[in-house]
Amino acid sequence: MSQHIAFIGAGNMSRAIYGGLIRSGYPASQITATSPELDVLQTQQNTYGIHTTTDNLLATTKADVLVLAVKPQILKMVCEEIAPVVKNRKAPPLIISIAAGIECNAISKWLGVEAPIVRCMPNTPALIGVGASGLFANRFVSDQQKDAAEQLMGAVGIAEWVTEEPLLNAVTAVSGSAPAYFFLMLNAMQQAAIQQGLSADSARKLAQQTALGAAKMAIDSTESLTRLMQNVMSPQGSTEQAILSLQSNEFSEAIEAAMNACKARAEAMQKEFGG
Repeated sequence: MSQHIAFIGAGNMSRAIYGGLIRSGYPASQITATSPELDVLQTQQNTYGIHTTTDNLLATTKADVLVLAVKPQILKMVCEEIAPVVKNRKAPPLIISIAAGIECNAISKWLGVEAPIVRCMPNTPALIGVGASGLFANRFVSDQQKDAAEQLMGAVGIAEWVTEEPLLNAVTAVSGSAPAYFFLMLNAMQQAAIQQGLSADSARKLAQQTALGAAKMAIDSTESLTRLMQNVMSPQGSTEQAILSLQSNEFSEAIEAAMNACKARAEAMQKEFGG
């Protein structure tokens, strides 16, 4: 029998995950979502056929897997609310937290019990089934529970484990926040193409399809990214000139600086919200 999964919070990421699970064959009858907003719950029940409730304690009582999908600023309040139920159970459920910046030790402290906790850093492409998530498990998580967490996030893309919790900040830099980097580059490419005379519609379609194709080639190819780049270039050709221009303007250094700034902010958020 499938495990019962309860989502505390029925926002976009929760909907992406349980929507993906249901599309992959997971029974909707084994999923519960909570929200203080009745209209949200009614919509989710009608759309997905899942159970819904405004009662976080009730959802926690039924859950084999409990997904904490609330904003970091309110996670402490939610954990302290459900703590009596978690502590009174014979064995605590597997806790999966997608709240950025809150460490496992803080969650355990707020719950008042040493629970099996998996922290997850997803990204927004999970909303369309092509997400990339980083996962970290504390020492109380069993191999079976790791498999359950991987199945959960695998329903909306790929999931990669890290062995040390601080590495989730690097995951934030390379995937969690990174869709925005590509949107910024796409926008710059589109604006440059418009300046060169293309229509806005053509510039958008060509840039977006090129990004899609390049990503697909990188995923499917056994060749290195350097080799794939060189395959597009010919000596003294137009592509070579574009790459030389990017390199002379310190493109790689700018990306590294951006990722370092992202990681530093993620580390700061842990201190802000994890007390």
